[in-house]
Amino acid sequence: MSRYLWRRLLTALVVLFLVSVITFLIVFVLPGDTAAAVLGEDGGLDPEAYEALRERLGLNKPLAVRYFDWISGVLTGDLGVSLRTKEEIGPALLRRAGPTFQLAFMAMLIAIIIAVPVGVAAAVHHNTWVDAASTVFALGGIAIPGFWLGIMLILVFAVWLRWLPPSGYVPLWEDPVQSIRLMLMPAVALATALFGVTIRQVRTSVLEVLGEDYIITARSKGITERRVIYRHALRNALLPVVTVIGLQMGHTLAGAATVEVVFSLPGLGRLAVDSIFFRDFTMLQAVMLLFATIVLTANLVTDLIYARLDPRIRYD
Repeated sequence: MSRYLWRRLLTALVVLFLVSVITFLIVFVLPGDTAAAVLGEDGGLDPEAYEALRERLGLNKPLAVRYFDWISGVLTGDLGVSLRTKEEIGPALLRRAGPTFQLAFMAMLIAIIIAVPVGVAAAVHHNTWVDAASTVFALGGIAIPGFWLGIMLILVFAVWLRWLPPSGYVPLWEDPVQSIRLMLMPAVALATALFGVTIRQVRTSVLEVLGEDYIITARSKGITERRVIYRHALRNALLPVVTVIGLQMGHTLAGAATVEVVFSLPGLGRLAVDSIFFRDFTMLQAVMLLFATIVLTANLVTDLIYARLDPRIRYD
């Protein structure tokens, strides 16, 4: 296992290097002038101030030198300063990470709580109205855009019924109840696509396992159907489900951007959107690199969970 872990870590470092290069290049091919955006394009620019700022930001240097300076700072923990707010990027990312991680965790928890029983019921009642209803439910979750569902949730549960607050954020450690109430609608809006995909995967995996010989043997021994399904079938059907959930981390982070904008959550997704609008390229580079690190870490953890769920797997 240790050899496999080191191989995966080395692969992750290579991927992160490639992502850092692509991120750096994409940011600099975006339209707009960074120095002009900082000084303000309306009303004209002072040429001397403009050139001085370009020199201070290193925009006059060759692209390779600028990348080396940036990545050297990242490796030493210096992510730079935001061009828009003039604050240190590192503390800003830490402050914004809390809402995004809470939103992603609640969304995945909701998706798993819904997807597993619905997917199992669809497999057990194969080719019945239960299976058809679960298919419609799953496809609806995949098809409905998260931002549209978020607006509808605000309209119904905040405006009409007044059950939940429409927007805002309170840290979980300050007021757990209010924090969960504020995060419930965003988490549901973000979880729809995830539980839609997971329902289909759970159904397919359980349906395949139910035809195995050991399931037939377990039933012949008089074991209750519920224990056969949840103790034997579901446990062996979880591997592909774990794969889907792990690979959905990137989609979850991408969906968090629109959901955070709709519900006014001060998270990483909204920070990335604001950085694009205000041409805060230094902040955008850091956010994109952090997202890549989170996705790679989630994939690594997913692979390590395989060995926990199935002891037959030996990566060495």
